[in-house]
Amino acid sequence: MEKYVVDRFLKYVRFNTQSDPESSSSPSSKGQVKFGMMLAEELLRIGLSDVEVDWNGYVMATLPANMDRIVPVVGFIAHMDTSPDCSGTNVRPQMIESYQGNDLVLNEEKNIVLSTLRFPEILKYKGERIIVTDGTTLLGADDKAGLAEIVTSMEYLLAHPEVKHGKIRIAFTPDEEIGRGADHFYVPNFGADFAYTMDGGELGELQYENFNAASAHIVFHGINVHPGSAKDKMRNAILIANQYISDLPAKEVPEHTDQYEGFYHLVKMMGHVDRTELEFIIRDFDRPNFESRKSRMEQMVHNLNLLHGEQVAEITIKDQYFNMKEKIDDQFFIVELAKEAILSCNIEPKIVPVRGGTDGSRLSYMGLPCPNVFGGGHNFHGEYEFIPTKSMESACRVILAIISKVAGL
Repeated sequence: MEKYVVDRFLKYVRFNTQSDPESSSSPSSKGQVKFGMMLAEELLRIGLSDVEVDWNGYVMATLPANMDRIVPVVGFIAHMDTSPDCSGTNVRPQMIESYQGNDLVLNEEKNIVLSTLRFPEILKYKGERIIVTDGTTLLGADDKAGLAEIVTSMEYLLAHPEVKHGKIRIAFTPDEEIGRGADHFYVPNFGADFAYTMDGGELGELQYENFNAASAHIVFHGINVHPGSAKDKMRNAILIANQYISDLPAKEVPEHTDQYEGFYHLVKMMGHVDRTELEFIIRDFDRPNFESRKSRMEQMVHNLNLLHGEQVAEITIKDQYFNMKEKIDDQFFIVELAKEAILSCNIEPKIVPVRGGTDGSRLSYMGLPCPNVFGGGHNFHGEYEFIPTKSMESACRVILAIISKVAGL
């Protein structure tokens, strides 16, 4: 199965499917439309039923049950887009046939090296085949590995009718990387009792907790006067914004937090003396702490306005998604089922929180409980991304094991 999933993955990454946060269309980029149509044709070719691509670019299909007994309908979901954080144009993957535990020169001309000192997790895969980038783009394992694993698993079941299973639904979503993956997902039409996103990281990962998430946009209003005559007149919006940033906890940022620790993350700053804008994302696993973080940022704006005696700042906070644990706890058997499936493949389960979000986090609140299972990749969203081919094959085996366990319910 490894050859099939790897060949499929290498074909998929050639499509540039970066999502575009500045676009209002769905999908947000033409590359996703083209890719989705290709995927639909492939699903028809391997023999799936009910293959459709809707107006918003969602690809869905069915593998009908081949057993008489009725069991729950399980779904498998992956997203088609890659991150806008790094180029997805002309992805040229490189195959390391037997990794020897050394630093990997990804691009000699640009001196881009995948260092074992900075990325020690690669040392776990000594002796294995590893797919890396050429140092100029991301790889796209997030989430084309998940796509390849789902399609390969469905192809296997179609070729092996002796493996009994219930009805299986699959869905490929656009624009997950820009937070819109579930915007137009119609859960009743999907028709699954529960599902799994194949959108996790390293071998063995199983996730049913994720951040509560919000965005914050803050505008600072200054007064611009010629600096030669600015005394007691100028109000520099850039400096006010800088003070706001400095008043946030210095250690509660992504580069100083892990596990269940939340953070404030400044993602964009645009400014001049008369107007400066900041964009933050706010993240926390604990709902009260999450609400407290939002309140703190609002209170800081209020305090600035009191200090200056007028409105020098305004803030808009928007919730993005919530911790799926609140919904999955009521149907925790689906987590246990996936854990048992991973163990049955002789893989050690790694139950860890998602320090981010998945389509599954929003879908869980839309009535489709949806934990997240490993896809096998590392260092997503950048040129140091890599994926061991054995991990991809293992993900396929876990999908098949989940399906077999559902058939036994």
